Amino acid sequence: MTKLSSEQLQFFNSQGYLVIESFASGDEIESMMKTMEQLVDKFDYSSTASIFSTKNQQQLTDDYFFDSVERVSFFFEEKAFGDDGNLKQPKQLSINKVGHALHEIEPAFKKFSSSEKISSLMYSLGYKRPVVMQSMYIFKQPGIGGEVVPHQDNSFLYTEPQTCTGLWLALEDANTLNGCLWAIPGSHKNGLVRRFLRDEDGVKFDRPSPSYDKKDFVPIEVKAGSMVVIHGDLIHQSFENQSPKSRHAYSLHVVDTVGCTWAPENWMRRKVEPEPLFVS
Repeated sequence: MTKLSSEQLQFFNSQGYLVIESFASGDEIESMMKTMEQLVDKFDYSSTASIFSTKNQQQLTDDYFFDSVERVSFFFEEKAFGDDGNLKQPKQLSINKVGHALHEIEPAFKKFSSSEKISSLMYSLGYKRPVVMQSMYIFKQPGIGGEVVPHQDNSFLYTEPQTCTGLWLALEDANTLNGCLWAIPGSHKNGLVRRFLRDEDGVKFDRPSPSYDKKDFVPIEVKAGSMVVIHGDLIHQSFENQSPKSRHAYSLHVVDTVGCTWAPENWMRRKVEPEPLFVS
């Protein structure tokens, strides 16, 4: 059981994030990493590589992205392909992330995502009927693992009122060299700055990003197995991985489904309602 203490809840409410060390066991980490290794080995990118390498195929890209809601889909790093359209290095070192339904489709990820400790954690945070809306395996590849610009999770998975919480599990040690998370403590108290909307033309932000002062961010360096709980309005980011070591992570985004509504203009439109983790 992962029932948060009053000190942990106080820290989360004041800072907008919380680190829970040793949240996942070595066996759970190994199981998920091994599963992902097998999925990547089996993945034939020749049919989808054009989606990622050709700038004028916006519609194909959008469709692949939208369909990933209920699938296991592969997304390459921006710098993965050369001018000739071929990968510069093996596919195993070229994928940015895999999403967005690992938690529903792949047993190792499903087992962890619907575990008692995840449910207990969400219960501690006051959720009534939480659902995992998306899951992502993030590679942060050595040398080319791209930057993730400052953002808030509520921008992408908006409910009224807002209920998104990010759960970011380090599968490998994450530090400032290999692209750990950075956050602005307390920034969740300032509200949502912009939304990511979908319409008939695709997806876009409703307004430009504010500029942030780098010195306001603090690094969240964690050991493998640590869980970082992220408030939906917390400003957070990660920089490029400039080290020779990868920084694998498994991320879940959870929203509540009691007393709130899912925004129809969110990018994510499911055909099947997700199963709740619990009903309280």
